[in-house]
Amino acid sequence: MSRSQTRVEVLGNIGPNWFASVMGTGIVATAGATLPVHCWGLKAFTQVVWVIAAVLLLGLIVVVGGHWLRHPTVARSHARNPQMAHFYGAPAMALLTVGGGAVLVGGDIIGERLAVDLDWVLWTAGTLAGLFTAVSIPFLMFTQHNVEPDAAFGGWLMPVVPPMVSAATGALLIPHMAPGTGRATMLYGCYALFGLSLVAAFIIISMIWSRLAIYGTSGTARVPTLWIVLGPLGQSITAAGLLGLNAALAVDARLAEIANAFAVIFGVPVWGFAVLWIALATALTVRTLRRGMPFALTWWSLTFPVGTFVTGTTQLAVHTNLPAFRVAAVIAYVGLLSTWLLVAVRTTRGSVAGNLLRPPPSGGPVRARKDPLA
Repeated sequence: MSRSQTRVEVLGNIGPNWFASVMGTGIVATAGATLPVHCWGLKAFTQVVWVIAAVLLLGLIVVVGGHWLRHPTVARSHARNPQMAHFYGAPAMALLTVGGGAVLVGGDIIGERLAVDLDWVLWTAGTLAGLFTAVSIPFLMFTQHNVEPDAAFGGWLMPVVPPMVSAATGALLIPHMAPGTGRATMLYGCYALFGLSLVAAFIIISMIWSRLAIYGTSGTARVPTLWIVLGPLGQSITAAGLLGLNAALAVDARLAEIANAFAVIFGVPVWGFAVLWIALATALTVRTLRRGMPFALTWWSLTFPVGTFVTGTTQLAVHTNLPAFRVAAVIAYVGLLSTWLLVAVRTTRGSVAGNLLRPPPSGGPVRARKDPLA
């Protein structure tokens, strides 16, 4: 086999989890664009990062789509892998993240009209794909995947979180719609997507907590997926805030006032739990790092979820006008930038070396364990 053919086969191992790099890069741009404080160079930086995310998205669509056409049997095997299958939610969220960035960042680059049109296309595709994964992947879990008692991990959230991202990014499109029934339908539709994802996410988060309490962690590169729990938490705060801000454009003043109040009444308690989870996830990640956790694509779990915490905190700063939330948003964004740079560099090195282009691990169970008592 020639070197070029070998390279094509290696690229064929790129699965849906690679789209997490688009999510993690795109959220750096959108979180920076909405940050409640401004500094020199931030706008230009977010524009560059958004372009990088868009190029990554296009490249992965070509590579993964080509692999589906060339080797559909191998590609379908990802859906039968109890760990990899959940990451089919990543392509949907990648589409939605780049689409939201088009409205927030891309207008100055490609023009506002084209940016809005691009967002409509990506939002529609991402929402349909997200609804599909929210149904199909749990269905596979219920009917085909062999699920061990200690199997719950952060990746289980990936198929059900896309509708929440649709709710948040859909709110950005409401101002660009004509007044009337369409706007109201969009608003209520986004709230429906919000509820669909939120309830499913809370069920899975409780299962993850139960698994940690009963069995412990896996002690492997899967540990960073615990950060995915921040995704539905931060994104729900973001969605509630954006929908509250835009509700007055679609419904009467009384309902709009309630929606605005809900953004704070819901957002602040969930933000508190998110802070608790950050502390727990940090402690568990540091513990695993000290024991020699290798680098893997799961490290991208440290980016997009943290980015949603930034955007959620920003929404609370906007709704409450409290300096504490503004400071928290800036601190979280600095953390996001640090982890994004680290993971992006490690991913580039691993891709060039070929370490990250190997076939995904087998579908065998990853056992959780606790430290033995002294």
